[in-house]
Amino acid sequence: MSDPTSRPERTSPNYDLYQREIFKDGSYGTLPSFSTDPDQLEAVAASKLSERGRLYALSNAGLSLTARTNRAAFAAYQIIPRMLRPTLERDISTTLFGHHIPAPIGFAPVGVNEIYNPEGELAVASVAGELGLPYCLSTASSRSVERVAEANDAGAKAAGRAEGGPRFFQLYLPHNWELAESLLKRAWDNGFDVCIMTLDTDHLAWRHGDVAQANYTFYYGQGNEMGWTDPVFHKYLEEKGIDPKKDPKTAGRAWIDTVWHGKAHSWDDLPRVIKLWKDISGGKPFVLKGIQCVEDALLANRNGCDGIIVSNHAGRQVDGAVASLEMLPEIVDAVGGDMTVMFDSGVRTGADVFKALALGAKAVFIGRLWIYGLAIQGAPGVRHVTKSLLADFDSLMDLAGYRSLGEVSRAALKIRDIARL
Repeated sequence: MSDPTSRPERTSPNYDLYQREIFKDGSYGTLPSFSTDPDQLEAVAASKLSERGRLYALSNAGLSLTARTNRAAFAAYQIIPRMLRPTLERDISTTLFGHHIPAPIGFAPVGVNEIYNPEGELAVASVAGELGLPYCLSTASSRSVERVAEANDAGAKAAGRAEGGPRFFQLYLPHNWELAESLLKRAWDNGFDVCIMTLDTDHLAWRHGDVAQANYTFYYGQGNEMGWTDPVFHKYLEEKGIDPKKDPKTAGRAWIDTVWHGKAHSWDDLPRVIKLWKDISGGKPFVLKGIQCVEDALLANRNGCDGIIVSNHAGRQVDGAVASLEMLPEIVDAVGGDMTVMFDSGVRTGADVFKALALGAKAVFIGRLWIYGLAIQGAPGVRHVTKSLLADFDSLMDLAGYRSLGEVSRAALKIRDIARL
């Protein structure tokens, strides 16, 4: 929390000044609407959500062992602060797939945002555009790709930016190649220039709370807007005599059965979908999300992927799986020289972002944090959570003595025995 009048100009935003702004407002009696302490944030969001929304936001696979292991892995790594290293001119900006971004943090793809807030994806895309950070749109979106792109541009315009931040499209590969082509073309036509194919969700894991309440949102007619606004899928519904306005539940089942629902793809499908995206986009990047294994990272590299996201779906898919952070160094060592390695799963604080970057991630994506902000207060909630994380990370870089992302390496960390945590 430095005095903005006594510091040199920076090449990345002074995110840490958000703390100063909050303290100043507080001295005049205006406090933030809610705390960004992760535990308190989750509790407040849970109190605001409907039962179905709460379950969808908070449920993990099985006994939540993977979710807890993710957090234990972060606790196992400890930051080694450096002293007497002037950091006022620090730079936390970076480039990602040719896009200059002000911080190495992006919005992970999360489906069915309207279950958290009526604004749905529009609120999140707007804030991402305002901040110039990467935004990933899920195939399971509750708003069309066209409307989300408009919201992203509107957020940028409101902030005085010429255009929104980078837009990535997260693909659940349909079992209908004509539909896959249509979805990818719509994404490309609306400014989404990186395709991220998620691998770990051909169907939902056994999540006790969701199962007990039959909480499968697509079957209730939510999270299907991407399909219902697609001309290829609309034609399919017409041929089946299904009207999504009159019978959204049947239409929802048709959509999700077409996209995944237990029908897994294989590595043999990968060259075809990569070529499809490359032909549509003129060669733009193709990324795989859900990589946890060095061998799979090597296969992604051999098959021509431009990047991977090391992720275990935040513990929502395989209970008892290895922590994503624990696997990150091995995967970076195997393929980091050939492709862009990114990270998500279990990120809660600026220190978490730092640790993932130190272990080799080029960028870090957050999901549940902004979900909670969205649930509590819509777009202002997403903004507060994200600006707080940016300020937390920026301040940590200052206090720990690191002047740029280039200085953040494994030498900045000491590891404890994760088994003792």
